[in-house]
Amino acid sequence: MKILALSLLFVAGICSAQDSKFKIERCEIIPLANHETLFQIDGVEKTRWHFDEKYPRPFFFPFNGPSGVSLTRMGHPGASNHDHHRSIWFAHHDLNGESFWADGKETAVKQKQWIAYEDGDDESIMAATTGWFGKDGTEFMEQEIVAALFPMEGGEHGLEIQITMRPSADRETVELAKTNFGILAVRVSKTLSNHFGGGEISNSEGAAGEKEIFGKSARWMDYSGPVVVGKGRGRKLVAEGITYFDHPENPRYPTHWHVRSDGWMGASFCFNEAFTITKEKPLVLRYLLQAHSGKYDQAKAATVAESFGARPGFEVGQQKSPHRQWEVWRKEK
Repeated sequence: MKILALSLLFVAGICSAQDSKFKIERCEIIPLANHETLFQIDGVEKTRWHFDEKYPRPFFFPFNGPSGVSLTRMGHPGASNHDHHRSIWFAHHDLNGESFWADGKETAVKQKQWIAYEDGDDESIMAATTGWFGKDGTEFMEQEIVAALFPMEGGEHGLEIQITMRPSADRETVELAKTNFGILAVRVSKTLSNHFGGGEISNSEGAAGEKEIFGKSARWMDYSGPVVVGKGRGRKLVAEGITYFDHPENPRYPTHWHVRSDGWMGASFCFNEAFTITKEKPLVLRYLLQAHSGKYDQAKAATVAESFGARPGFEVGQQKSPHRQWEVWRKEK
């Protein structure tokens, strides 16, 4: 009788769970200890946002490929003075006359608050606000970050990033000086690197290699190469990569690119000239990082670029939903 009673309770529990209003959603954002935010699809980690103030600026790491191995790394494989290359990060070499690029400059980008976390079947979305602080602690700029993770065909996924930059509350303008260092940079893994591994850099215009691509404008950039998967003697190589897309609504589209054979790429918004951000006209930039399987496929990338270009951006605002201060959603088409 005890076994029967326990069985009935178990069945009742299953029925109760099935009748619950709660729904399992594929894409989730999970806040963690140590100032980290986990992004996962179907319970599998794809990336993580790190915003602890022990770092000079926040970053995403890892950025796992379809195999589950990170396609990015922390730091340069051969130069300790490039430890500021933290996977996927926001920076700029000269903002209001101060450097927010390398470490040791006494400047800092700090997360001021998270605004919203939204789970969903199609995508999960994080919104947060950072402040860019000069050497004396003066806040020069506020940056709203919206990051959306979504599944793609064949086990691939995309990390869509929208940044809105505006002067801090007591300032009228922010000056982004001419430089090829900034604003969103990606340090790929050692194996994807052309110099240290077996990777190759390609762009949307059909060019390949640092000499042919550096400083040129393009709609997207790709870094693909070998990835080591498995453990023990069963380890093997598979091909994966990251395609980095500029959005057609961005100012100065298609952007110029700062790329290196040692393993990094960045959309260089101020490559040719400076840019002044005003209170009346904040700077909004949208980018997409696709973690793909296989070697670089230009036709496939063109399809992704078209879809990204047609997809509306994000809005952040106060809503009337219960128990929520802020929400983030995609704009209507």
